Parts: sequence; structure tokens; C-alpha cells
Amino acid sequence: MKFRKILAWCVHLYTALGLVAAAGIAVLIVRGGEDSFRAALALMVLATLIDSTDGWLARRARVKEFAPSFDGRRLDDLIDFQTYTSLPLLLIWRAEILTGGMEWWLLLPLLASAYGFSQVNAKTDDGFFLGFPSYWNIVAFYLYLLRPAQWVSLALIIALSLLTFVPWRYLYPSQRAPYSRLTNLLAVVWVASLLMILARGANDSSALILLSLLFPLYYMLMSWALTFHRWRSNRRAAITRI
Repeated sequence: MKFRKILAWCVHLYTALGLVAAAGIAVLIVRGGEDSFRAALALMVLATLIDSTDGWLARRARVKEFAPSFDGRRLDDLIDFQTYTSLPLLLIWRAEILTGGMEWWLLLPLLASAYGFSQVNAKTDDGFFLGFPSYWNIVAFYLYLLRPAQWVSLALIIALSLLTFVPWRYLYPSQRAPYSRLTNLLAVVWVASLLMILARGANDSSALILLSLLFPLYYMLMSWALTFHRWRSNRRAAITRI
């Protein structure tokens, strides 16, 4: 019993490492410069890996049973808002991806994420997020490395912010979402490509950066396709009852 309690608290400590990563990200963004920004992006990848695996560990360690006085989900949400939203948006601002008075638009994804994180039904029981799940760390990664035209960056930021309010379903692979095995397998390859890009440098990895975009594209299209399929099935069922 004592060992299980220690194990449960070790899982909470593992989750808290995301907070340590967030502190490092903040320092690197404030410091600025190419090397610091790339290191901050690497720490964002690390924080995402921690977030993707701590839930599985928590279930295996039965933390709710052996550490019932501590809410790991609340700690997780606190860290996620920093590593998925506020710090990536800070990087976009600090790296001057939006300039010329356009910076204030970054308040839109900040407020949209606050709305998304605060929704009671933000995560469904069948393995989905409702609304765009605030993956601003991914947005920051590609906007920083690809440096598209400013209007493209702004349009993407506005569109994804608005999608936070649209109750479409987005895959939540760690919660046994449909096609989670395929999604997780592709995600492993994708994360490996991100780390390779950061290690090699943007100038040497332009083709790999574009190739790595296939996974975010797969994620969005698969999520929208499943949303449409569910909507069509519900519509048919409603017509049948009539």
C-alpha cells in the first residue's frame, strides 16, 4: 500500500515536470534569439510528450485511489494552458511573427483558449475534444520556422481561434479515440521529425518541415471527417424516428 502511494505521487511529480519545462520556455522566450527560440520549441515538444503520457501513467498507478487528496487533472490543466497557449503566443509575439500593429490579434486565441479550457464538456466520453483544442504550440512551431506572409499567419490564427467556439470533434488519441492506434503511431513519427528539424536547423530542414505538416493536416481532416460522419448518422437516426 505504501509503495502504491509513493508511485501515485511520483506520477504527479512527473506531471509537474511540465511546469518546469514551462519555466524554461518562459526564460528562453524572454532571452530571445534564434538559439533560444529553437530551444523553447524543443521544450514545448518535451512538455507535450509529458502531457501525452502522464494520463496513461496516472491510470496505471491508480492515483485517484492512492493519492485522493491531490487533483492531478487540475495541475495538468494549469500546465497545459501555459505550454499550449500562453507561452506559444508569447513566442509568436516575441519572435515578431505579427508586426505593424497586428500583435493585438494574439489576444483572440488567448481568450478563445480560456473559453475552451473552461468548458465543462471540453472533452467527450468517447475520446474527442469539442472545438479546436488550443494547439498553439504547434501553430507557433510552424509559423516560426516557415515564416509565411503575415496575412497568412494572421488568417490562420483568427480561423483557429474561431474554431474553438465551433463544437466540432477533434481526436483525443490518449483517451481511446477512433483511429487512436494509427494516430499515435503517426504522432511518434511526427515528433521524431520535429526533434530532427530542431536539431538540424530550419535552413537544412525546409523539405522535412513541409513533410511534417502532413500529420497536422491528417489530424484536422480526420477530425472533421469523423465530425461529419457523426452528424450524418445522427441526422439519419432522427429522420428514421420520424
